[in-house]
Amino acid sequence: MPQLIRGSRRANLSTEKMAKRAGTKKTKMNAAMIWGAAIVGVFVLVAVLAPVLAPYDPYKMGIPYIKPSAEHLLGTNDVGQDLLSELIYGTRISLFIGIFTSIIVTVVSLTLSLLSGYYKGAIDKAVTAITNITMGLPDLALTILLIAYLNPGKLSVIISISLTAWTGTARILRSRVLQLCEMPFIKIEQAIGMNDFIIMIKHIVPNLKDIILSRAALSVSAAMMTEAGLSFLGLGDFGAKSWGTILHYAFYQNGVIRNYYWWYLPPILCTSLAVLGFMLLGYYGAQKAKLVKNA
Repeated sequence: MPQLIRGSRRANLSTEKMAKRAGTKKTKMNAAMIWGAAIVGVFVLVAVLAPVLAPYDPYKMGIPYIKPSAEHLLGTNDVGQDLLSELIYGTRISLFIGIFTSIIVTVVSLTLSLLSGYYKGAIDKAVTAITNITMGLPDLALTILLIAYLNPGKLSVIISISLTAWTGTARILRSRVLQLCEMPFIKIEQAIGMNDFIIMIKHIVPNLKDIILSRAALSVSAAMMTEAGLSFLGLGDFGAKSWGTILHYAFYQNGVIRNYYWWYLPPILCTSLAVLGFMLLGYYGAQKAKLVKNA
C-alpha cells in the first residue's frame, strides 16, 4: 500500500509538471502581437503623459472654428477649445473605460466558467441558461436602455457595457475548464481530497491564461467601440473629454456638413487605431495553440 501511494504521488507530480509545462510554454511573439503591443503602448504613453503632451487646457475656450495651423495643430471646435488637447486627454477616458470594462468582463467570465465547468450539474445548467439568455438579448439596445436610466458618468457606461459583454468569454473559458477537469492530474488532486479552490487557482487558472489575455484584449477593443458609439449618440459622460464625445459635438455642430475634417476625422482615426492595436494583441491568442504545437 505505501508503494502504491508513493507511486500515485510520483505519477501525480509527473502529470502535473507536464500540464504546467504545456500551459506555460513560451512562444515567440508574432508580427501581429508586436504591432499590437506597439500601438497600445503609444496610446498608453499618451494617456499617462497627457498633461505634458497637451499644448493647451482642453477646457479653455478661445476663438472658434480655427483651421489647423502652427498655433493649433488640429484647429479648434465650436467654442474655441484646442482639438489636439481634447484628443490627447480623450485617450485617458477611452482607455480607462475600455480597460476597466475588460477587467470586469474577465473576472465575471472566469468566475462563472470555473463554477460551471468544475462543478457541472445544476450549477452548470444554471450558468449556461443565464449565458444563453444574455446572449439572446440585443447588446446595443440593452446597453442604451440601461445607461439612459442610470446617472451619467464613466461608471454607468462601464456597468452598462459589462452586463452583456461577458457571455462570449464565459462560453470559451467554460469549454476549456471542462477539458482540464478531465485531465489525470486534476482527477488525482480531487481523489486525494485537495481543496476545490486550491485546484482551481493553482492548476486550472494558470492553464487558462492564454485565453484570458487574448479575450481581455478583445474586450477592451469592443468596450472602446461601444463607448464611442454611446458618446456619439449623446449617452456618454459629457463632463469628461473622450473620443466619442468629440465626435458627438463635431456632428452635432454640423462639422461634417461644413467639412471641418480636422474636427471629426482625428477621433475616428484614433478609435480605429486603438481598437486595431488591441485586436492584434487578441489575435496572438488565437495563434498560441498553433505556435505551441509546432515549437
